[in-house]
Amino acid sequence: MRSVRILLSIALFATILAMKIHPLAWASDKITADTLRQMEGEFMKAAVEHGAAGYMSYYADDAVEVPNGAAIISGKLNIAKTMGFLDDKNNRLTWTPVGADVSASGDLGYTYGTYEFRALGKDGKPVAEHGKYTSIWKKQKDGSWKVVLDMGNTSGPTS
Repeated sequence: MRSVRILLSIALFATILAMKIHPLAWASDKITADTLRQMEGEFMKAAVEHGAAGYMSYYADDAVEVPNGAAIISGKLNIAKTMGFLDDKNNRLTWTPVGADVSASGDLGYTYGTYEFRALGKDGKPVAEHGKYTSIWKKQKDGSWKVVLDMGNTSGPTS
């Protein structure tokens, strides 16, 4: 009986933790542009607080990344291999959604906006890169919303 209670406690804790990292994963049937903008904010918070794992929790398994100046990356597992830099506390990626919309069918949406990436340069001095991004969101079979395509382009480095 005690082991059952322990297992139930662990399962409850894991469920609560998953909801804290990705609280809107269980979004309602109706979603609006404002909801997508809110999800973007929670997406960024997850990346800041949990690094690459938090960031990737918002990606669909079949997601595609179109990085600036690099080849297209297909699949969540392959994209995750490139996101380790988010675990470095010297690096900080933030973004601000400027616009969003949802399809009439209610199962596809997009957000776009600006981003800033701050890091330490090779010389140890802080550098910042600014750019624009677009994310395509799709309602998944389980009702959650995930990023299925993400792309960004830089406006150039600044100090």
